[in-house]
Amino acid sequence: MEALRLILRYIHLIGFALLLGGATVQYLKGRLRINAAMLWGAALTLLTGIGLSAPLRDGNEPDPAKLVTKLVLALLIFVMVFFSRKREMINRGHFLAIIGLTLVNAAVAVFWR
Repeated sequence: MEALRLILRYIHLIGFALLLGGATVQYLKGRLRINAAMLWGAALTLLTGIGLSAPLRDGNEPDPAKLVTKLVLALLIFVMVFFSRKREMINRGHFLAIIGLTLVNAAVAVFWR
């Protein structure tokens, strides 16, 4: 079970990197739109996060409030990315909100113990 948890965590980090990296590339190009890396990153992060929240550990489960917070943030990010993916350009505030929520989600994972 430990190997499965580590594999899920690894894929979760890849999803985070895809989401944030794809957003950074689009922002630096000045063309604010959802690219494939962002869509795949949001989906991977959400799905592997759900898998990581399963009780795979021996009594060492994370705080349920933290899990709910991370789930809500991941769902918000996925919805914002998924429903904007076909637009040629998206609102700057919407795009920055995706980046901000991604960073907040990572901060919750790191700093909430």
